Parts: sequence; structure tokens; C-alpha cells
Amino acid sequence: VQLQASGGGLVQAGGSLRLSCAASGRTFSSRNMGWFRQARGKEREFVAHISADGGSTYYDDSVRGRFFISRDNAKNTMYLEMNNLKLADTAVYYCAQTPLVVTAIHDYEYDTFGPGTQVTVSS
Repeated sequence: VQLQASGGGLVQAGGSLRLSCAASGRTFSSRNMGWFRQARGKEREFVAHISADGGSTYYDDSVRGRFFISRDNAKNTMYLEMNNLKLADTAVYYCAQTPLVVTAIHDYEYDTFGPGTQVTVSS
């Protein structure tokens, strides 16, 4: 499978963005997915996770209540709706796929990452 994130950009604090992750291949609908981010000079960190059928989601505390993960298996696409963006949300955002059937929050639990998309939040 190949993953491609898009939708990043420059936004003012308090604003919103929606990221998309397009997947190729036939495994998308059967695999749990996640979003990660990496700020400059920092390690990659978990943002959100969604089950294969979209019925279960999990968020890092730093984004819970502001970010919402979803997927459309018919379109082989996953989304991350980001609201009330903060300066600390500035990072490169990556979508990823995991072979695990349980909630996965560590990047080593994912076997496929796509190229990231830059999100920059300005004051």
C-alpha cells in the first residue's frame, strides 16, 4: 500500500484545516490507520487512531476535543479535521497504517507511513 497525505498549509491560530490521506491498494478497508506528527527538532508523536471500520477512534490528550479522525473506505481515504489550531500544532503530519487489530499509539506499531504534509500555525 502507498499513502499520500495532503491538505496542509498555513493557518492562523484558532483556525481549522482538514488533512486527507489517500491510500492505494486493497488493504485500506481492512486495516487500522493513524495520524502522527513531527515538529522540527522533536520526535514523531502520535495524534489519532481509527479502526478499520471507522467505529473506534482514539486521540492523544493534546488534540482530543479539537481534532477528529474519520475515514471513507469506499474512497480509500482517511481524514483529520483539525480545529482551534494552536502554535504547538505546527508540524509535518503523516498518515500511517498498522497491521495490529488493537489501538496502536506508537510509531513502531505501524508498518507503512506516507510522505508528510506541513501544517504551520501562525499567531
